[in-house]
Amino acid sequence: MGTPLLCILLAAVTGARAWGWYGCDEELVASLYSRSLGASSYYGFFSGPRFARLHGISGWSPAIGDKNPWLQIDLMKKHKIRAVATQGAFNSWDWVTRYMLLYGDRVDSWTPFYQRGHNSTFFGNVNESAVVRHDLHYHITARYIRIVPLAWNPRGKIGLRLGLYGCPYKSDVLYFDGDDAISYRFPKGISRTLWDVIAFSFKTEEKEGLLLHSEGIQGDYVTLELKNAQLWMHISLGNNPIHARPGHTTVFAGGVLNDLHWHYLRLDRFGRDVNLTLDGEVQRFLLNGDFEKLNLDTEMFIGGIVRARQKNLAYRENFRGCMENIIFNRVNIADLAVQGHSRITSEGKVAFRCLDPVPHPINFGGPHNFVQVPGFPRRGRLAVSFRFRTWDLTGLLLFSSLSDGLGHVELMLSDGQVNVSIAQPGRKKLQFAAGYRLNDGFWHEVNFAAQENTAVISIDDVAGAEFRVSHPLQIRTGISYFFGGCPKPAGIWGCHSNQTAFHGCMELLKVDGQLVNLTLLEFRRLGRYAEILFDTCGITDRCFPNPCEHGGRCYQSWDDFICYCDLTGYQGEICHQPLYKESCEAYRLSGKTSGNFTIDPDGSGPLKPFVVYCDIRENRAWTVVRHDRQWTTRVTGSSQDRPFLGAIQYWNASWEEVSALANASQHCEQWLEFSCYNSRLLNTAGGYPFSFWIGRNEEQHFYWGGSQPGIQRCACGLDKSCVDPTLYCNCDADEPQWRTDKGLLTFVDHLPVTQVVVGDTNRSNSEAQFFLKPLRCYGDRNSWNTISFHTGASLLFPPIRANYSLDVSFYFKTTADSGVFLENQGGRPCQWRRPYLRLELNTSRDIVFAFDVGNGDENLTVHTEDMEFNDDEWHLVRAEINVKLARLRVDHRPWEIRPMPLQTYIWLEYDRPLSVGSAEHKRRPFLGCLRAMRLNGITLNLEGRANASEGTSPNCTGRCLHPKLPCFHGGRCVERYSYYTCDCDLTAFEGPYCNHGTLQLRYQLGTSPYVYPLTTRPVTDGQSHSINITRVYRSLFIQVDYFPLMEQKFSLLVDSQLDSPKALYLGRVMETGVIDPEIQRYNTPGFSGCLSGVRFNNVAPLKTHFRGPHPLPREISEALRVQGDLAESNCGAMPHSGFEVPPELDPWYLPPDFIYYHDDGWVAIIIGFVVTLLLLGLVGLLVFFYLQNHRYKGSYHTHEPKATHDYHAARKTPLPPSTPARASVPQPPAPAAATRDQNLPQILEEARSE
Repeated sequence: MGTPLLCILLAAVTGARAWGWYGCDEELVASLYSRSLGASSYYGFFSGPRFARLHGISGWSPAIGDKNPWLQIDLMKKHKIRAVATQGAFNSWDWVTRYMLLYGDRVDSWTPFYQRGHNSTFFGNVNESAVVRHDLHYHITARYIRIVPLAWNPRGKIGLRLGLYGCPYKSDVLYFDGDDAISYRFPKGISRTLWDVIAFSFKTEEKEGLLLHSEGIQGDYVTLELKNAQLWMHISLGNNPIHARPGHTTVFAGGVLNDLHWHYLRLDRFGRDVNLTLDGEVQRFLLNGDFEKLNLDTEMFIGGIVRARQKNLAYRENFRGCMENIIFNRVNIADLAVQGHSRITSEGKVAFRCLDPVPHPINFGGPHNFVQVPGFPRRGRLAVSFRFRTWDLTGLLLFSSLSDGLGHVELMLSDGQVNVSIAQPGRKKLQFAAGYRLNDGFWHEVNFAAQENTAVISIDDVAGAEFRVSHPLQIRTGISYFFGGCPKPAGIWGCHSNQTAFHGCMELLKVDGQLVNLTLLEFRRLGRYAEILFDTCGITDRCFPNPCEHGGRCYQSWDDFICYCDLTGYQGEICHQPLYKESCEAYRLSGKTSGNFTIDPDGSGPLKPFVVYCDIRENRAWTVVRHDRQWTTRVTGSSQDRPFLGAIQYWNASWEEVSALANASQHCEQWLEFSCYNSRLLNTAGGYPFSFWIGRNEEQHFYWGGSQPGIQRCACGLDKSCVDPTLYCNCDADEPQWRTDKGLLTFVDHLPVTQVVVGDTNRSNSEAQFFLKPLRCYGDRNSWNTISFHTGASLLFPPIRANYSLDVSFYFKTTADSGVFLENQGGRPCQWRRPYLRLELNTSRDIVFAFDVGNGDENLTVHTEDMEFNDDEWHLVRAEINVKLARLRVDHRPWEIRPMPLQTYIWLEYDRPLSVGSAEHKRRPFLGCLRAMRLNGITLNLEGRANASEGTSPNCTGRCLHPKLPCFHGGRCVERYSYYTCDCDLTAFEGPYCNHGTLQLRYQLGTSPYVYPLTTRPVTDGQSHSINITRVYRSLFIQVDYFPLMEQKFSLLVDSQLDSPKALYLGRVMETGVIDPEIQRYNTPGFSGCLSGVRFNNVAPLKTHFRGPHPLPREISEALRVQGDLAESNCGAMPHSGFEVPPELDPWYLPPDFIYYHDDGWVAIIIGFVVTLLLLGLVGLLVFFYLQNHRYKGSYHTHEPKATHDYHAARKTPLPPSTPARASVPQPPAPAAATRDQNLPQILEEARSE
């Protein structure tokens, strides 16, 4: 409850600005005039768009018959918009659950806003009062905003109140017509920078064009251009003439950028680190080369190259379109161009406003979308033309029924071609196709005409691409044309095509030579339509950035994508799941024998799989990775200043991949042998060595084979067996003969060896050789990376940064009923809906995978009926989530799968730490053991975070390993991790530690025994106890110690005699046959202690055994048998066998002294003063109430005449005895009591029988 209250206070104190971007988070709708709020229609006067402000008294609702409702906001000038918030209609059941956000600079050209993952659908409200805010992942600039409701509360209707957050925006626009360009001259004629910022917005309908270019005489340059509607960036910080390392870097981003929508670009560079941002999608990369400064000379070109022929630059097509607010290192070049600054040079006529064409496209995005327009009937020539763009392979483009029953004409998209089908009764259907790969997302123009005996189609007006067919035809145009699909039901509308609906965009529709007036069509004054949007084209490239991992190929449709994972080594919906095992040990456990295998040490991580040799033996499997220096490498002519760098190239694997193998292995080793002839190795114990080797993470290591990390020695230096005892390596003797230092390198965290550096072979007759064997590893140290949770602890790891997909796997063991394994949350603490991901043991039979990635709370549950998960056994949990689905699996049970809705976006980058062992803030802790926890192939080091002071420990060790008080008498310790219990079921004892034993009598005279508890208090206290049991017929008399005599009666149905007892057993029943199961339970183990004075009627077995004549008579020795070691003892002198219970385990323990805390500080003084004031105030309040109640008691004064006063007093009802007036008019007590009781409710007592 504390966090919500803090959020409310924060909002009240700081206002809305605390919820978003500081400095650009003004609420923009509240201050607008009513004329700035418009709508497609409204339900009533109090449901008009003027009431569509946040926290208003009503809200906007469209008319009931409005099939395409929308709410529109005119901000009066261009603004930067960073967030949108919605609210339902006030005090109603009307709210919007899903909507689309459109924006633009004019009312006849709209751009849909796509969230990350190319999802254009925003999730709205769940009630009428809560405000749901969406922060846009990149800002947009627009004057007009339109909200299109897509779904709403089914119990009500559309109801909307809207808020927009942002700030005013100054726009400096340049328009280039393809022949224009400008140049910006640097202030000092040169630009030498360590960091750069380039930012601007652009929009165009062309695929090619140069956006920006600048270069320097030293070979530095930066270029931004459009190629095939993608953004390409070329940059170089110069080439090093000494090293052959190239400095050129090329990166491309985006797709279908020729959509006439504004696209925001920003390039941030610091040294060689670059962030390239396009429409909110960020690419981070490192530039090639060795330099860090960008050296540019003279000028920078925008939109094209000014005086290109004079500068001898490669030709690039100029940009045609609009560019806005061109920023280069805090300089607004567009603003300088508008002002006509002297540093700006123009070529051509650059306009300062955007003159882009407005084609008015139609967006087809519904399952049954269509547009019906009327035609000119019964004409002998049918002619249609239109432009379209799509990603889909199939879809109906056009359908028209001919007049006079002459059939129909159908144009459809099939496998990226336009197929034409003309069907006429009594004639063979005419079918032909044109075009190729027309589903590439670009605009394509179709012109089709048919008349008697001839049909012609052309695609994109390409010369020579016209396709003409001669066929017997009879054409009479029909009354209507259907574009994009057929309405349902088809029979009523006359559209009989069975093709699927077209999904994409169309524009410039022409029927029989006439351009269709889309304005009249939108207002339903010309034709009909359904499930379309006017003046917008919602095409987006779902394959950028590529959602398919590990190099998978992405193919997209209008609202989805498919990944092909061939030859990647991975599988699944987005090529995330590895096909190969992590190590040779995993192949050994699956029953494989030695051979070459492909392994993937990091699983679903970014590193690719590679081939190794697996030497599989009975108890372990060695993973062997070979390389290109398995034979001796000879080195001469190297020095400490110019050493020889012997790089090790491992077969089929990079250094990072081999390092991942070593990091996951329990043991690794690599034999390194260095031979020298008059060549030194270390030379001094503390100085910089002549030769060394480089391992993982490019770290230099100065110890050699057979030695240990941290010391600069060879193997002979450890056992002092070097040629020169004063040195630490044989080669340091520097003798003109061959010496060798060799041995195994076994420190896993330093392996593999990636380079061997040799630096002392430049002297006369000096030579060195080194030899490195393959890397050999075995075991898996990740599988048993284990931790135990004993209290409510939480391990904090860095937040998950998984982008589009995540897989989690781990083992757990517990006896608890519930607990959270891991949780990661994101977003601000006061955000209304925060993304999160959680795996938990919900109940002993349910494991839950819960998450919210923008679609609301979702969860997957694995439920079991045949077992419980808290059985203190290891269980494997695997979970995965991506844009296609989420799934959960426990052990070998079937997967629980939840498909994601289309256009779902998954961005698993959280900004709060990952909590393992509990939820955030240690809520709902898990008690038990976790091991082998991996996230996207990376193993979390659980053991390294173990801390006994926080209630965690390495390995799976609970309280039963070293209990403070053991379970006695064979009791079984049951692990609870935060504590333990003792299972006493298989013992004859009870109590928390199986240390309490009570007396029980089982007496059987008939078919079933009678069971009598003799004591309730434990008798296992080491003291002597006396028992007397006497039966007289069916009466049983029992007395234990000093307790009163007890009498028990047997049933009359049982026999009154104990018939022929066969034997009397003391300590343990030695019967060989079947005995009572309950007696058998107490019989193992038998009694351990002291028995004395045992007598059964006239038989005293112990006295006979110890005090009888020796040797015993034959008949007695045969009857009295002793098994085991039975010794005579003085029971009264037995030592005390009890045990001390530690105070922390004793629930009845009281400390000997009461701890007194002296509150002598200012806090005690202040508290005492406040208490005193409260007591004084309470006393004063009581006095005040007393005075008020007795203010008019006693004699009083009146201004009424005396006679009148006496007259009323004589007729007044008698007062109670306590009043002063009662004294002057005495009355008997009985009537007063009766009068008083008349006003009280009468309580009737119930009869005793009831």
